[in-house]
Amino acid sequence: MTVGPVVGDNIASVREQLEKLGLGGTGAIHRNLPPAELIARSLARAEGILAANGALVVKTGEPSGRSPKDRVIVEQSPVKDQISWGDINVPCTEALFDKLLDKARGYLHDRDLYVFDGFAGAERTYRLPIRVVADATWHALFANTLFVRPTPIELEDFAPGFTVINCGALRASADFDGTRSSVFVGISFSKKIVLILGSMYGGEMKKSIFSVMNCLLPQRNVLPMHCSANMGEAGDVALFFGLSGTGKTTLSADPRRRLIGDDEHGWSDHSIFNFEGGCYAKTIHLAERSEPQIFAAIKFGSILENVIIDPQTRAIDWDSDFLTENTRATYPIDHIPHAVLGGVGDHPRNVFFLACDAYGVLPPISRLTPEMASYHFLSGFTAKVAGTEVGVDEPRPTFSTCFGAPFMPLHPTRYATMLAERLTWHETDCWLVNTGWSGGPYGTGERMSIRVTRALLTAALDGKLAKAKFTPHPVFKVLVPDHCDGVDSAILDPRATWTDKDAYDRTADVLAGMFAENFEQYREYATAEVVAAGPVPAVTA
Repeated sequence: MTVGPVVGDNIASVREQLEKLGLGGTGAIHRNLPPAELIARSLARAEGILAANGALVVKTGEPSGRSPKDRVIVEQSPVKDQISWGDINVPCTEALFDKLLDKARGYLHDRDLYVFDGFAGAERTYRLPIRVVADATWHALFANTLFVRPTPIELEDFAPGFTVINCGALRASADFDGTRSSVFVGISFSKKIVLILGSMYGGEMKKSIFSVMNCLLPQRNVLPMHCSANMGEAGDVALFFGLSGTGKTTLSADPRRRLIGDDEHGWSDHSIFNFEGGCYAKTIHLAERSEPQIFAAIKFGSILENVIIDPQTRAIDWDSDFLTENTRATYPIDHIPHAVLGGVGDHPRNVFFLACDAYGVLPPISRLTPEMASYHFLSGFTAKVAGTEVGVDEPRPTFSTCFGAPFMPLHPTRYATMLAERLTWHETDCWLVNTGWSGGPYGTGERMSIRVTRALLTAALDGKLAKAKFTPHPVFKVLVPDHCDGVDSAILDPRATWTDKDAYDRTADVLAGMFAENFEQYREYATAEVVAAGPVPAVTA
């Protein structure tokens, strides 16, 4: 089998590695081209256009978000007995994976391939060498932006530990191929391949590798986490857990603190480290006034997915959801001023669980005991925000274990136990933060002000909030502060923000019942103290 010309270093090695995957076609192979060259090629191939701020604007078509129901894991050794199989981790036969892999090979045979070689994981001890192979130029740019970029020396003897083969424009066929839909995202741990068909959405690449890391790292005693992280001037680290759209990126991009990363991290015996080399932010309703760091970071070298721009001026309409509410921007972390470019920090002093409460009954901030922290980490209550997944068009209350269930291949208690151990070992304070609604549920109340949330977080990070008087919530039991400098005390009590107090009580009871029902699946694994730390409806309290 012949391979077309390779542009880049270490040609023989790249050619040999691709041939072993059956990707030795007749098209040219372009390896680790610089961003400016990738952008120029994307424009020349009409993959996108430049916005007025210099960012490359692309359209993914449908789907415009992740397709979690189409993500599968090949059921075979070495992970067959480790995966927590079910609705989230759906098994796939080796025969189906191989059939679609052959389909991808045929599709890519005579096409130019754009290869990115880099890493998942800033900590050298635990990083995973990854290779992304795609025929869309902007997918290579996406990989260059989001993953950890290698040095020239690291490229000389590079050998991928996992390969992402992205054929987003090639759709699977439910009738002919036997897939659930036209989208297929398959992970084979034996072949060390992620295969993507039928989705141009860039986030599928990053989240697939995150799933891989979530399977591999616990075996090395590293806790993988769906969280953002930043660092204060004194080196104090804070973690922010939450699903997409709950505020991880926004709240960690604090001008007074240094960003470590906005979405995926590992907690080892000696550090916190970023899995990525860039950020992936939701941009719907983005405003320079409220999110200046993110706004300024989106420039040449960045990618905008599914935003609407003026065809003449190229000005961006940040409020438009014409294509999707899940408009996205990806940019290198060095676009954020004073970011921690090494991607590594000390053990955290504070951990925040971000719960986008669409019911509007949780306090804007509350302190958690270690037992409460375990309960709420396993519960992972939040709301799926519009557009982040196919079929989600308004906030939908949900429980996402470990605040990242779609990406957790192992049993949830494996991650929860590791977190509880680390919180105890390092005497880390843990807080539950409601970034959702106040004064009523979605449709009646108002979304929590970013200004108020930032003030509460600042007080917690400075250690001032810990000195307040705390009162257990009558239903949720979380410890609610009685005051916080710079914040109206009435806001701290969620019941006080509702005009109809009886309606608040009824709604709080409904949500408490949902917590209890959801936690039944973990009751047998949890201690009596953790079970007792959960919410109890007032009628049975």
